[in-house]
Amino acid sequence: MGVHGLTTYVESNRNFLQDVRFRDSRLVIDGCSLFFRLYFHHGLDQQHGGDYDAFACLLTQFLSALETCNIQPYVVLDGGMDPSDKKFATLRQRLQSKIREADSISHGRSGSVLPILIGKVFIQVLAQRGIPLIQCSAEADWEIACLARQWNCPVLTNDSDFYIFDLPAGYLPLRFFQWSNLNGKASQRYIPSRCYIANNLCRWFGGMNRELLPLCAVLIGNDYGAPKHTETLLAHIDVSALGRGNARGRGRAPASRIECLLIWLSSFPSVTEALAEVSRLIDGEAGAGKRGQKGGLSSQLWVAMQEYNIKAQSPIASWFSGGTLPPREKASGLAQLPECLSLAAAQGQLFPLVLDAFVMQRALLIPQVENSKLASSHCSSRAIRQALYGILLYKAPNSASQGQGTGAQVQMQGIRGGRGRGGRGGGGRGQEGLNEGAAIKHVAKGAPVQSHGFSSSVFVEEYDRLDLNLKKNQVEAIIPRNQIHLHGLSQASAAVRLGVLLEVLGVKQSALAPVPLHLQLAVAVTGFWVREAIPTPSQPALQALVLGMIYGELASNNQPGATRRKPVEGSVLSALDGQRVRPGERRGVDLGAVHCFSQWQSCLWSALCLNQLLLMPLPEPNLSWLFSGTLVHGLLRCQKAGRPVDSLLPGGSLSGQLCSCLLNAVKDCSFKANPSSLGSGKKKKRGRGRGRGGRGQPRGGGRVSEEINNRFAFLMSEEESDD
Repeated sequence: MGVHGLTTYVESNRNFLQDVRFRDSRLVIDGCSLFFRLYFHHGLDQQHGGDYDAFACLLTQFLSALETCNIQPYVVLDGGMDPSDKKFATLRQRLQSKIREADSISHGRSGSVLPILIGKVFIQVLAQRGIPLIQCSAEADWEIACLARQWNCPVLTNDSDFYIFDLPAGYLPLRFFQWSNLNGKASQRYIPSRCYIANNLCRWFGGMNRELLPLCAVLIGNDYGAPKHTETLLAHIDVSALGRGNARGRGRAPASRIECLLIWLSSFPSVTEALAEVSRLIDGEAGAGKRGQKGGLSSQLWVAMQEYNIKAQSPIASWFSGGTLPPREKASGLAQLPECLSLAAAQGQLFPLVLDAFVMQRALLIPQVENSKLASSHCSSRAIRQALYGILLYKAPNSASQGQGTGAQVQMQGIRGGRGRGGRGGGGRGQEGLNEGAAIKHVAKGAPVQSHGFSSSVFVEEYDRLDLNLKKNQVEAIIPRNQIHLHGLSQASAAVRLGVLLEVLGVKQSALAPVPLHLQLAVAVTGFWVREAIPTPSQPALQALVLGMIYGELASNNQPGATRRKPVEGSVLSALDGQRVRPGERRGVDLGAVHCFSQWQSCLWSALCLNQLLLMPLPEPNLSWLFSGTLVHGLLRCQKAGRPVDSLLPGGSLSGQLCSCLLNAVKDCSFKANPSSLGSGKKKKRGRGRGRGGRGQPRGGGRVSEEINNRFAFLMSEEESDD
């Protein structure tokens, strides 16, 4: 979570950082810090939902720079929330802050809000480049530090916690990592950077005991409740009276809070003595009066400090050397995931939302730039998440509920003390009256939850925007009609899992038959969005989305190393790209369009989560080329100005045929295939549908659709030439 103010303090003193020429080395990368830094530092679009293509190109350039300098990157990503809940208050504060920032951006003011699918784009690009990565079960700082220590290589991140970890090869702050400014001869290229080693900081304070740094971090940090004691502590200590040369003559008046603490702590030879003095000075109920007791301040601080105590052997090193899953603690909720999903999670193929819903029965919905006067864009995709929660949390009927058997996942309540389940206290009303008037039913701690149709219900806490505030909603988990369950996923056939996905999206498999396989999920989601978004998307908005997909199909095959296409298709690519909203035009954002496309992104995000949980019955689309916000908004503006779609796609072009194919498929998908299944946020009776989606075969149109697919595949073929 970081130590407030420590980055500013360290980076303002050049004595703590040394210049390095970085090359020929392993590098452990904090993945979340990297994609935050790349996106925000390079000014990529936020107002229009993000430019995933521009981000993918930027990330590719970064990875190429590492390769040029013979740097082998190993990326480690955060996973779900910490089950202990000690950081949940901070997470809520950050979500609330992002809601305000998103609203500010929507009105042309400043803010920093990542587009919702950036993390997935990041993972896809790494996979395409063959970069090894692992997604940890929760926050990854400790795992990153252990791996860097074992390998004796530096860490690349922006997290101030790494000013505290004892890393022999140091920490490279992203701010000083000049990857776009390579130096040196061709065979000796290097990246100029600065490196921090904790021992340098300790030497500056007169050879301070290295083990005291974690105590300073915990006192200043914001995760454990200790900061409330810091001001009391500072009021009792007089740094200037210490008269220590290690303070370089600076007294308390000009010193920061961090420096005051470091100067004071440097006077203690050991952690034990420092903890005892902290308790004595703070005194009171949590201090000296309870020293030696389990709940005393000293013991609380000591426990918190252990998060900076890294091991010589990394628990994730075996993953990078041989693909072996890291050992999971017996108390970990993820230990009850089926092995196939544990593997997917480690590979970054299971969104943190899924992990949080499984372990915590809680979901933090990512804020988006949208119209804050309307309901959250995530309302449109609630039915998809309800099905996801149902698969995760309901047990199969007539199955054992003990141990690793099917349905063990519903006993996760015991891990977090029963907090956050449906029915805690009153309320339970979601946005737009979800479960309004219904009593939230309690589930006894540790008791198995019955499947769909029985008396007990399961709820997930969703944290989402209501106006400009963060609100907790109790959202009911609903099992799909065929009652597929978590521990039966690996035994279910691909056809069954596809049927579940299409049932939830309300789409017939025959409607997707004309669509290229890699675009079928995107088309199905778009049909769902047309049906569920409020207000209903306009035809020009739909056409702009589809044109953006056409652009992505052409542009993805126009990258270095790809086959060149015929001039007519190249002109289509240029014509579409020319409609982008340019940086100087971004102030006059169409807020209605922003909200409309934010709902589409939320539907896609939720559907990607469900598709991953179902072990990928449909291939994931290449998100880098599926949606570009400035392009799609520009194409919508172009249509509103009176320019028809036909003018952008020349008659007879294969891209024009694909556009017609996709638009027709979306139209077919927008008519709900199974009106009796999920959709309204409440359970419905079975038996009124027209059959299960995904089971039928295409009827009619097969020859035409096959011809379009074959011709477009020929367009993308490596054998095509300008002749």
